Parts: sequence; C-alpha cells; structure tokens
Amino acid sequence: MPHHGNEEEHAGEGRDESQKPVIHDNRKVDPKTGQARHPDQERAGDADGGDALSQAEDILNSVDVPAAESVAQGVSAGEAEELKNDLRRLQAEYVNYRKRVERDRAVAGEMAVIGVLNALLPVLDDVDAARQHGDLADGPFAAIAAKLENALKTYGLVRIDETGVEFDPTIHEALIQQPGPDVVTDTVSQVLRSGYKSGDRVLRAAQVIVSVPA
Repeated sequence: MPHHGNEEEHAGEGRDESQKPVIHDNRKVDPKTGQARHPDQERAGDADGGDALSQAEDILNSVDVPAAESVAQGVSAGEAEELKNDLRRLQAEYVNYRKRVERDRAVAGEMAVIGVLNALLPVLDDVDAARQHGDLADGPFAAIAAKLENALKTYGLVRIDETGVEFDPTIHEALIQQPGPDVVTDTVSQVLRSGYKSGDRVLRAAQVIVSVPA
C-alpha cells in the first residue's frame, strides 16, 4: 500500500536521539559571560594520565590581571594587585608541593635500594666464606661472584673490612678486646665479619677484634 506524505519524515520518526549531530562550541568568547575562554584550561581538565600539577602551574603562569584593565572594569587597583598576589601564593604552594613529592619519591627509591642490599648481605657473607676457603680462586663461580660485587658497588655498596685503622663505634662492633703492645689507641686488628654501608648509611657494622693499649 503506498505511503502518503514525505517518506523522509516517516524515516526521521524512527531515528534514535543519539544519532543527532553533535555541535561543538569553539567560540573564543563565552556568549553568556562575555569573558574570553582559555583552551589550555579546557584541555587540562580533559587530559588523561597527565601531570595535573604541571597543568595547574601552566594555567597559573598564563593568568595575568593587568591593573589598568581591572580599574576599567570597575575593580580597584588594590583588589587587582591582591588577586595577583593570591595567584602567586597559590603557585608557590604548588611548587612547594612538587618539591615535597619529589623528595618523598627520592627517599622511597633509596629505601627500596637499601632493602635489596640488606637482603643480599647474607649472600655476600657466603661469597666471602667461599673465597677464604679457596673455592673462588678461579672458575665460573669466581667470575659470577665478582660480577655480583661490582654490580652492588654501582648502587653505592661499600665494604667495611679494613684492619690497622682506629676503632670507630659507628662502623665497628668490637667482639673481642686484647692488649696490643704497639698501639696507642684502640685499633682494629682483625675483621671477623665484614660490614657494609651505602653512602652515609651503615647497613651493618663490621665485627672486629680490637687491640687496646697495654
């Protein structure tokens, strides 16, 4: 049976509302407020996974409130200057927050490295014991041990195993004290177990025998 009227009107009745064309308002000036729009601010709000702190700083850096224009709009020069000072203080707070976050990240990274080094200290003790017994004189295991020790040095690991140095309670743990005829101060005569430090942080004090003045 033939249809009467315009067929396009019948087809339009069945369309989904979601298929209507979407109109984007790209005008630079807001028709309601008369204020200029800031595309950078709009993009900052839509970005996924971006650095919100950097975006906020960029927005604050781009904001400028000239006193002359403020007076022309009915705002006093004092109020305009106060607004600029508020923006400067807000920017300074963001900068301080960024520094605090970066410092916390650095501390967290350092603690993670120290945790790994502490976990490997027993392995290094086994390597030392094998070396003292002559098991690491040569061969593949000696090469592996050397690579391990060199790799840990790149993370700041330093061995404490010197003898003939003055006893330092911050890096030495005295297990035995014995008179030494040729010493004038407490001196490390033998290292029973090596100590380790990373930077200024002592991971483990060296266990030593100390010669004391007779």
